[in-house]
Amino acid sequence: MDGKEFVRMENISMDFPGVKALDNVSIQFNSGEIHALVGENGAGKSTLIKILTGVYQKKSGEIYVDGEKANINDPISAKKLGLSAVYQDVTLAPHLTVAENFFLGNIPKTKLGIVKWRYMYETTQKALNDLNIKVNSRLIVKELSVAQQEMVVIAKKYFDKSKLIVFDEPTALLANAEVNELFKIIRKLKDEGKAIIYISHRMEEITGICDIITVLKDGKKIDTMPVCKVTENDLVTKMVGREIKDMYSIEHSKSGDVVLEVKNLTKKGIFEDISFTLHKGEILGFFGLVGSGRTDILRAVFGADSFDSGEVYINGEKRNIKNPIDAINLGIGFLPEDRKTQGLTLHTSINENINLASYRNISKAGILNIKEERKNAIEYVERLKVVTPSIRQKVINLSGGNQQKVVLSKWLCKHSNIFIFDEPTVGIDVGAKTEIYKLFEKLLKEGNAVIMISSYLPEIMGIADRIITIYKGKNTGILQMSEYNDTELLKRASGIK
Repeated sequence: MDGKEFVRMENISMDFPGVKALDNVSIQFNSGEIHALVGENGAGKSTLIKILTGVYQKKSGEIYVDGEKANINDPISAKKLGLSAVYQDVTLAPHLTVAENFFLGNIPKTKLGIVKWRYMYETTQKALNDLNIKVNSRLIVKELSVAQQEMVVIAKKYFDKSKLIVFDEPTALLANAEVNELFKIIRKLKDEGKAIIYISHRMEEITGICDIITVLKDGKKIDTMPVCKVTENDLVTKMVGREIKDMYSIEHSKSGDVVLEVKNLTKKGIFEDISFTLHKGEILGFFGLVGSGRTDILRAVFGADSFDSGEVYINGEKRNIKNPIDAINLGIGFLPEDRKTQGLTLHTSINENINLASYRNISKAGILNIKEERKNAIEYVERLKVVTPSIRQKVINLSGGNQQKVVLSKWLCKHSNIFIFDEPTVGIDVGAKTEIYKLFEKLLKEGNAVIMISSYLPEIMGIADRIITIYKGKNTGILQMSEYNDTELLKRASGIK
């Protein structure tokens, strides 16, 4: 770490209609340093980064790059200054090779106009090898895993000679082993003198990999401090004004009758002999590493995927759930991990999304009751405190936490009573997480039941009444809240006896 200033942003302000997104923020990013940017959704993190990378134009303030005042009017001018970003949603051309993506817009050709394929493949492969990324430059991007695609994007930034790289929620879709590989690459970039900006909602990552932390709140800079002098609890308190232990302090309801029973559910090669019960007023946790089969099991219960054998009982009655419509009609709601593609229609309104599963209930002879549609949307926006100027707002414009509330509203509107949450707080800030947990509490008080799939131990231990551990598609045990032990849970989820 050389600690030399590379970028300095002074007194940056930015307004959107009715919102002060950034208010006189000053911040410095040094070469050879990993600088965390933290804060709740709406704190100003994304706005600051988009100004730095030329996506937005600041209202006031100055930006200096390598000591000289810089006019960053668009992403191209930012790229020329060596400023780039790696986002959670990978931006590559999926039908082209890795090498073609590297040279996109600048394909090298001979004087005769012949593409220099060999040069492209070899140059790309060298950039990948330099970062120890085990990907063949000749492969088509769509054939790569999400993790491999993300590594390719990073290698491309490295190849483009970026001097500052922003990592925005880079681990959201990665398994634990893939996260470790990513961190090795980030540390290598740091050692080579790159300035790194790291944005994440995962506190343990921030304290584990970063050198400096800046906290933003409501568009203002709250503090900048060395990571060695801050605790996770300090960060949460600065971000939202509450201690980390308070996040999980929900009131648990007394468990009632069995509302869902699964017996010997099996799908060859995916999961085997899975049995469990879910009680009214209970949060049942499913814990396992990525790829363990947790989601596959619950998707089968919901009818989204088929299974080979086994039985599903709802309120004591055996049911044949062939598809999600059957499950929905039986009162089951599924909130998927990838809410953007599987839980919502992003480019339609909050109004439409909330009523999505209920249109048959508010239509007669094919004619929609618009008054009921609007009434439903207003009721659940108010009930779940969705932050929006209007029910006509497109869902794509909402924060992650508010999008999750809209997905939940959809199932509440349908009068579901069994809720399956798959990684409910992925990509959601600390304050919004607490709101989601409080919604769990409310669901239980109203007599519903919740299944929560999570790979984050503090969350599942803090929220669930019982936890089932899954390893390679098998149930490796179940623990009551009084028996929770993080070491034991990890052992069971890793197949260690």
